[in-house]
Amino acid sequence: MAATFATSSTIVGPWKFKFLTTIFPCFVKSGVTARNPLRLAGASGGKFVCFERDWLRRDFSVIGFGLIGWIAPSSIPAINGKSLTGLFFESIGTELAHFPSPPPLTSQFWLWLVTWHLGLFLCLTFGQIGFKGRTEDYF
Repeated sequence: MAATFATSSTIVGPWKFKFLTTIFPCFVKSGVTARNPLRLAGASGGKFVCFERDWLRRDFSVIGFGLIGWIAPSSIPAINGKSLTGLFFESIGTELAHFPSPPPLTSQFWLWLVTWHLGLFLCLTFGQIGFKGRTEDYF
């Protein structure tokens, strides 16, 4: 009887008493493995995935070329003889002159901030689309 009790024990850990399995069912191993209906045997190592693991497919050369590609045209003096980059950096300097207080809502800083960053992010986004579209033969 002692040999039968020792071999049929399904308790994990130091607990070897039968009454503990009724109080603490978490110590009992399950004999049935859970089946996942979404698991596909051949795809992605047996896992079901909706997207590729590296869905962003980032490339640091796109960031570098996109930054250069935005700074170059935004540095052309087109706004009353001043460039967008120059106006943005100049407004940063004037707002830092009275540092502890934030820039007021009527400050030109917010216009240059939003315009400059919107152009940068559009340039980076279209650069990523164009660069990866060309390398992956989309067009």
